[in-house]
Amino acid sequence: MADQPRRPRTLNDARTEAEAAFKRTTTKVAEAPPKTPRLPGVRELVSLRIDQDVLEYFQEGGPGWQDRMNEALRKAAGK
Repeated sequence: MADQPRRPRTLNDARTEAEAAFKRTTTKVAEAPPKTPRLPGVRELVSLRIDQDVLEYFQEGGPGWQDRMNEALRKAAGK
């Protein structure tokens, strides 16, 4: 098939192209929300599923079992 001749541009084509170019240059890209700085020693409430025997192990020591579990997790994380 032979090359078809280009159709002549009309005013509407030029306007549409100009509007599209303007929109591309003026449209803001959505930015990720800024990360909130973490304060040392602040704890976060999470839901965590652990095996019953692990929970019982930490609870056997009485009050403070969550702190002991946190320390064990911190040690396992290398912190």
